[in-house]
Order: sequence, then C-alpha cells, then structure tokens
Amino acid sequence: MQANTDSSGSSHASSSRASNAGPMITTYSMWSLFRNCRQACRLRYFEQLVPIEKAHTLSFGSLIHDCLELWHGKRDLAVVLDHVDRALPDRARDERALADWHLATAMMKGYTATYPDEELEVVALEKEFEGKIVNPATGAASRSFTLAGKVDGIVRLDGEHFLLEHKTAGQIDGGYIERLWTDFQIILYAWYVEQVFGIRVAGIVYNVLVKAKLKQGKGETEAEFEKRRGALIAKSKTGRSSAKRRMPESDEDFQTRLEAKYAEPGMFHREVLYISRDQFATLRAELWELSQSLLDARRRDVWYQNTAFCFHWGRPCAYFPACRSGLNPNVIENLYERRAPHEELRTGAATKEDTAPELAF
Repeated sequence: MQANTDSSGSSHASSSRASNAGPMITTYSMWSLFRNCRQACRLRYFEQLVPIEKAHTLSFGSLIHDCLELWHGKRDLAVVLDHVDRALPDRARDERALADWHLATAMMKGYTATYPDEELEVVALEKEFEGKIVNPATGAASRSFTLAGKVDGIVRLDGEHFLLEHKTAGQIDGGYIERLWTDFQIILYAWYVEQVFGIRVAGIVYNVLVKAKLKQGKGETEAEFEKRRGALIAKSKTGRSSAKRRMPESDEDFQTRLEAKYAEPGMFHREVLYISRDQFATLRAELWELSQSLLDARRRDVWYQNTAFCFHWGRPCAYFPACRSGLNPNVIENLYERRAPHEELRTGAATKEDTAPELAF
C-alpha cells in the first residue's frame, strides 16, 4: 500500500483526488482520528475503508438526530413518528430494528411532551459550513486543507446565538455534564460558524436525551417453562406447581412501559455552556499543528499505529482486524468496503422537503 507521498498517503487516495483540484476537505472527525491513530485515519480517509457491518447498520443516534431536526422544523409529532416508521421498515422481522423503533418512538413522544413550548428560537437546522485552516502565527491559510462540518442547529436564546448540539446518552450524571466542556468539536465549529456566517456565537446548548435501558420481555419457550416448572415441583412438598408460562411482552405493553419511563424526571436535560474566546485560539493552533503533522505523514508515507487506541472504548477499533492481519487483502476484502469520506456532510434521512425552511440570521 505504498504510494506517491507528495500527493497522498495511498495509491487509492492519489487516484481519487487527482480529479479534484484545490484543498482537501477535512472534518473534525478526521483530525480527531488522526490524533488518536494515524493508521486508522489513513485507512478511513485515504484508503476510504469502512467496516461492512457498520456501513449497513442504521445508527440510532443518526435516527434521533433526524427526528429532532423534523420536530424543531415542523413541530409535528405525527411527522416525526412517521419518519421513525419509515426508517425501520424491517422491524417485524429484525429484533434490533424493533428495539430501535420502540426506543425512538417513546423517546420522541417523551421529548415533545417535555418541551411542548420551546424557548429556543430556531435560526437554522443541520447547517453546513466550510472554512479555511489558518496558521495562527502568520494568518496564512492552508493551501492543502479546509475544514467542513455540520451543526445540529443554530438558535437564539435571550437575544444571543448558540449552537444547538443533540446528544443521546446512557445516563446523565455530574461526570457527564462536567465532560461537556471538553467537547472540542462543537467549540471549534462555533468559531467556524462565526467566521463563515458572520454571527457571534455565545455558547452551546447541549440537548441531551437518555436512552432508556428497558428491554422488551421475551417470555419463555415451552421447553424453558417445563424446565422451570419441573424445578419448582421438585422443591414443592406437594409435588405440584401453579406456575404459568411467561408469555412475551406485547408491543403495546412494552411501549406503555417505555412511555412511562420517559415521563420520569431526568430523561431529558439541557445544559448551556458559554464559550471563552481563549478556547478558540487554543483549538485553532492545535488544528494547524495537526495539519502540518498530516502533511509530513503523507509526504513520507509514514502512518504510526497507536496500539493504546485499539481498545480505547472497551471494544476493538473498527480497523483492528485489518491491522492485526497486517493489512491482509483477504481480510480487507471480506470485512470492509470503500466509501467516500465525510458522509455526514452529504447524508441524512430527513430531506429538505421534510424540514422547515431556514430562517435568515
């Protein structure tokens, strides 16, 4: 997988970019991956490899983002629930799709009930931007890279502009709230929104939705029931048991249980964080340093592997099988497919027709 180092980190990237003049479009996700593991960054953004399983799996977080975009644009719950139905057409045959349908449906019902009257004035939804990466020491723009991204929303609150950032979380505690200030991506995006659209961003409104841990009761098979019943009879002094077979929980009963959970306090939370102008300077300087490091890696075709990142989230990195195999072509062919980078800038289940028109700043 060696390549001409001046033009790219791989032969595939060289050919794919040969027809595209101008700076390479980058995203925060790309720079974050480069910072964590250069080899993983090369495989995703230059070799354009994506695990097949991940590529074909609907992300629950993406589904909720689409639902929130529809709700904040239309304020019509029926439209949102219809989108959930259409996004998960295989739920009658796919247990995972059914679980996502239940959770998304109950979550959005609970969310709209929690915020029936919105204090946030929507300025724009799913707003994309692209800006220059600038050397903070000289003010010169990079000729190699630009930074692009998409923010969930821009809103007005008490006369000031804020970025709206949706997050789904397993739970919300003090540690989760404290970690929000380390969310460098959205802070960097705030700076770019200021530069591209000419508005001053005062801070970020974090809109957090908790994923309920409830599971639909599966009941027990006849064989499981007979085994349990036999064990109870063996322990009984009478040699009998009144036990009845546990039946699967119906969709209606499970949805009712989920809706009750989302009516409880603490399932939704909003946190407003104000931005320090010093944070902008720090992140811009870091981004410039990363861009220079990437140019060096690409020029020398040296992409260091950070083995400390292989199980960073308690599970293997998406590229662990490829790296473990020594980039074996058979492993790559069977486990990965090629997909263009930065799909988040071009995809989204909610179409322009589904959302409210963007308002003027």
